[in-house]
Amino acid sequence: MKEIPEYEKDLASIRSMMERSVKFISLSGLAGVMAGIYALAGAAYAYKVICLDLMEAKYPLLIDALIVLVLSLSTGYLFSMRKAKRAGVPVWGPASWMMLYDISFPLISGGALILVMVFEGYYGLIAPSSLIFYGLALIAGGRHTFEVIRYLGVSEIVLGLICALYPEYGLLAWAAGFGVLHIIYGAIMHFSYDR
Repeated sequence: MKEIPEYEKDLASIRSMMERSVKFISLSGLAGVMAGIYALAGAAYAYKVICLDLMEAKYPLLIDALIVLVLSLSTGYLFSMRKAKRAGVPVWGPASWMMLYDISFPLISGGALILVMVFEGYYGLIAPSSLIFYGLALIAGGRHTFEVIRYLGVSEIVLGLICALYPEYGLLAWAAGFGVLHIIYGAIMHFSYDR
């Protein structure tokens, strides 16, 4: 007959296997830190560009945002691949596909709305909208990964709503949400789950 500690080990092993099948555990905290750094660099560039006439700055700012997005996604994918390989789990399992499905609706609809705002000249609503829709995506996808992701989503939404009240601080709020919050939550994830 097995001793109680062996049963506890067996239960812990079963729980771990079940969690791997329903949770995307390859999400890297360091990728979040890097995304935050990219966002802060992008915000610094945007601050320099914004001194120009905003109509002239529209395309450089869009390119800046696209570069930050591509760098963040690429780094996230590479770091997640590395973490998955170390853990011996596939990056693209059922949980990662479910998470991608859940985050796609808020991200695509929010991105489309933001493009409309850019071309219609509603510049004061771009930063709060990007923070709010991104926060909604994190909350939707957060049920398939670490719980801290949902808290990040709530923080992004709260910051976006505050930014909507004070649109003149949009770039600062954007840098805080996509930069500082990513660095903080990425560090929490790294020290909690990546080691």
